[in-house]
Amino acid sequence: MKNLIKTTILGLILVVSTSVFAQDKMANNIDNSNIALSGYSPVSYLDLGLAQRGNKAYKSEYKKIAYYFTSAEQKTTFDKNPEKYLPQYGGYCAFGTYAGAKFRVDPTKFIVKDGKYYLYLNDTELDAKQLWLAEDNHSKLKSVADKNWKKLSKTYN
Repeated sequence: MKNLIKTTILGLILVVSTSVFAQDKMANNIDNSNIALSGYSPVSYLDLGLAQRGNKAYKSEYKKIAYYFTSAEQKTTFDKNPEKYLPQYGGYCAFGTYAGAKFRVDPTKFIVKDGKYYLYLNDTELDAKQLWLAEDNHSKLKSVADKNWKKLSKTYN
């Protein structure tokens, strides 16, 4: 009987921890490493308008997700107000979110607008940043993407 109880409790712990991790993966563009933005610094995107790869020596965790920075100063800036530096749509492609789907991004393809930064898919077939810019109506695209994200943030890729 004790073994059955232990097995049941271990099973419940596994289910709960798996579902918490699954929720993190649904709402954030991360892999099993839990490193956000492919290691690029969220402070560099927003404050400098640059895509700069961070260094694991300057790492912070926020809501179980790791963020890397280029310096101790950037880490301190993030730690003071992490919500400000989170990517839109969990780091998934903004244009994909607008279209109703989640796509991984090229961390060097982004725009900064109204104190937020948006990341985009870029591959040999599609440059989603250029599609977003070609629409020339950021407010409309963002409004639709925001609406879609409410559903997408609760689904798997």
